[in-house]
Order: sequence, then structure tokens, then C-alpha cells
Amino acid sequence: MEERIRKIVRITLEQIGAGNTTFVVERPPDMSHGDYTTNAALAAAKTLGRKPHEVADELARSLIDALGKGVASHIAVAGPGFINITLAREVITFAIAEADARGSEWGKGTAENGKRTIVEYSNPNAFKEMHVGHLVGTVIGEAASRLIENSGAKVARDTFGGDIGPNVAKALWGLRKNSISEPTTANEIGAAYAEGASAYESDPKAKEEIDALNQQIYTGTDRALMELWRKGRDVSVEEFRRIWRILGTRFDFEFFDSDTTETGVRIVHDGLAKGIFQKSDGAIIYNGEKKGVHTMVFITSHNTPTYEAKDIGLAFLKEERWPSDRAIIVTGNEQTGRFKTILAALGEVAPLLAAKTAHIATGFLKLASGKMSSREGNIITAARFIQNVLEKALVRNADPLIAEQVAIGAIKYMILRQAPGSDIVFDEEKSLSLEGDSGPYLQYALVRARSVIEKAPTTKHEAPNKIPETPYQLERLIIHFPEVAARAARELAPNLLVNYLTELAGEWNSFYAKERIIGGDNETYKLLVARAFVSTMTNGLTLLGIPAPEKM
Repeated sequence: MEERIRKIVRITLEQIGAGNTTFVVERPPDMSHGDYTTNAALAAAKTLGRKPHEVADELARSLIDALGKGVASHIAVAGPGFINITLAREVITFAIAEADARGSEWGKGTAENGKRTIVEYSNPNAFKEMHVGHLVGTVIGEAASRLIENSGAKVARDTFGGDIGPNVAKALWGLRKNSISEPTTANEIGAAYAEGASAYESDPKAKEEIDALNQQIYTGTDRALMELWRKGRDVSVEEFRRIWRILGTRFDFEFFDSDTTETGVRIVHDGLAKGIFQKSDGAIIYNGEKKGVHTMVFITSHNTPTYEAKDIGLAFLKEERWPSDRAIIVTGNEQTGRFKTILAALGEVAPLLAAKTAHIATGFLKLASGKMSSREGNIITAARFIQNVLEKALVRNADPLIAEQVAIGAIKYMILRQAPGSDIVFDEEKSLSLEGDSGPYLQYALVRARSVIEKAPTTKHEAPNKIPETPYQLERLIIHFPEVAARAARELAPNLLVNYLTELAGEWNSFYAKERIIGGDNETYKLLVARAFVSTMTNGLTLLGIPAPEKM
């Protein structure tokens, strides 16, 4: 319906000489104003040199003629020139029936049909434990992937982790120092890395040894070292996969630095010969100032590639392994500057690859208490963070499965509710609250609705015996789900869907409190609305990657 209204407005604007006007058609913040509103008249008035109300009257007449009473029961000009549209009862009834009938297909779009998108996210580094920054990226990247899929695109998920370089050398140095040749846990490897990192900063001899190890890893000629490297990487990656499974994420491709190094080095050297890169003090750099970005080193004076060169290699590797129409990279906002440089360099090396690549920044997660360290003084890992929330969820939910679903819902909601790039303040108590603005609040609304339906004597296919003349507020909210999901996908903004579902859960709770669903007037139709709510909330939670428990 939103697109239908937009098309009518666009045609009318073209007819009156304002075809290039940018305007919005959206759900008004107050449902008493209607089901849709547009600012088209306000936006076009300046171009036309006319009063907004005059333009609004003309647009309203076009909408009335094109939609008719069968679609819009009321169209009115309001305020300085907004046009408010209220849908006919028949249109809302049909949409509610569609939500019920389509089930898991309700809300799916077609805007990206035939397109291919590859989304890179999470990106933990081997030989280090996954931290909460990777957790944030995993949650946002998975939600973005699901939203894009929901728009009809075929999506591949990839993650890119460091498995060679100074950080890896620090971990291997720590393992060797402690005579560990068979690492078995991520904690063990993480401790070795911490020891190596500390020694690198404080002990010149250790720094020299670690730098030498780094060179040996790149050459790959020391069999014992490479065997320890392989074992350590396997342990790290298996722990990452365990956390990904808990979060409901799976990857089509798991790329590593070692996969991209050779390609990245070759491309940078080719670019050096073409004048894209240049030599500086023995290193190869990209002079970003000419493009308004940072100047960065791509190959060091020791002839080892930096992360930037590896990212260039990765862009080519992804295109080779899974050609796409769009490539999205999700990382923390602290990497925004370096990705501007990488994309500027890629734009000179391979313009088509750069043009279809976008970097999405995520914010920093911090606790409301301000504490982000363990008792040992280390930053809390993703595994510890999840465990902390799970332990609190177990206090309220004795069933371990339900507790895990609630905990994951709590974590994902608090991350996804923020606008892209915004920092996240995580309050563990509020995150598990059933009182609103939380994942469990949405989950509980769904559980309650399912319980009502299960207790109902009415069969699903029974036609409503009576339909109330005035639509319930809940109905008027449900019908907007496909449009909200589509917009969230277009803008890569899961928070838009989070906000909508929170409002939807609140409207369900009001409906449940005010209306006698079973045994009251219009029982059959109320149950239809309840089923439509269940379809909408279930599909919305699924798009966000939030579990939908059967009980709570």
C-alpha cells in the first residue's frame, strides 16, 4: 500500500511540474491521524512557488480519485500541508487475513529478487578470544543478512579473521614459553597471547623473538612452528563456531589472513608499478591525502603485508569465490577511517569492486555499571558476557533451553535497538525485564498470544462470524510489517524493526487486556487478529535472529 500511494503521489507531482521532489510516505506517529501520511505537498511547494495547502489539496484529490472509498475511507489535509490517509475496513481485514494465511511468508519482499549480496561480519582473530566487539558485529551482521534475504536477495555470509601477523606471533611465543605444544582451549591460547603481548612491550629480547616468529610464520618453513600454528588456529576457530551456534549464525565462508596475503601483496606491488601506491622509508604506502582519506602502510619495510593489504586481497578472493552485486562489511566504528582508505585504494585498483562495497560501522558496547573487565583485569570476552546474562536468565527460567533463548533475546535486542553506529549501553537487569523495551518483553507477548490461540475452540479455517466496524489498533499496526521490514533492509537499520516490534508487543498487550478474546463478541475475528499477530511477531523476531520460545 505504501508503494501504491507513493506512485500516485509521484505521478501527480510530475503532472504539476514537481517530478523531482523528494518526499516520504510513512506511518504517522499518532494512529489517530490515519494509517499513512505524506509530506509531498510541503516538499513540492517551494519548487512550485505555491502554498503547501494548495498543493496538498491537489494531491489529496488525486489520491481520492485513484484509491477510491474502497481503499481509503478518509483522506485529509492536516497541519501545514501533510496528507493523512485512513484505510478502509475491508483493506485492513484483507491484510490481516493475508498475515494469517501466509504464515512464515508474511512480510517477505521482492525488491532484491535476483540480486546477490555477500555480508562480512564477526571477524574474530585466531589465537585471541572473541570479545564483545565481535559479539556486536555478529548480532548486527546476522540481522542485516536476514533482512536482505527477506527482500529477495541471495545472501552469502563470510567472516574474516587474522591467523598470521604480530598478534599470532605473540600467542605462539607465549605457548612455546610455557611448553604448550597441544593447546586445547581458547582460554589457554588467550592467556598465552596476553603473556606474549605484555612481553613484547616490556622485554626487548622477547620483542626480537616475537618479530622473528612473525617472519617465520609468513615463510612457513619451520614445521614444528607451523604445526603449533595449525593446532592453535583449530582450537580458536572451534570456539568461535560454538559461540556462533549459540547466536544462531553460520557462515558460508570462513576466510583468514593466510588466504589473502599472497593476493594482497601481488595487487599492491602491481599498484606500485602503476603509481597507485608508493615507496616510503622501505614500506609501500597509499597516499590517501589525494582522496581525502588517511595515508596508510600496505606493506611494511620488513616486506610483510598489513591488514590493509590483506583486505584488498580479500575483496578479490570474495569476488572469485562468490561473485556478487553488493558486498557489505560490518566492523566496529573505530575502523571507519581505515576502511575509507582501503576503499579509496581499491577504487583505483579495481573500481567495480570498490563501487559495490559498503562499510557498515557498529558502536561500542559498555555495561550500565561501567565495568567491562573480569576479576583478572581482562576485557570480558563474548563467551563470558553471554554466560553472565545466561546465569541471570536461569534465575527466572529453570529450563536451560528457555533460559538460553531468553538470554540471547535479551542480548540481541539491546544491541539491535540502537541506530547503526551508535554505542550500546547494556543494562543486564533491564535486558531481562518483562515490562517493556527488552527482548523478553517481545518473546513473552508472543508466548501469551500463542497460549490464547491454543486454548481456543475455534478452528483456524473458520470464517469470522462478525467483523467489528472499526479496526482494532493492533490490526492497523500489523499491516505495516512488510513495509517496516523492507525499509530496515534498505537502510540496513535493524533498529527500525526493533522499534516496530516493541510497539506491536505493547499494542498486543493492550488488546489482550481490553478485549475478551475467547467467549466474547467477535471471537472468531479476534482469534484471526491474534494469529496475524503471532505470524508478524514470529517473523519479526526471526529477522532479528531473536529466538521465539514456546514457553516462558
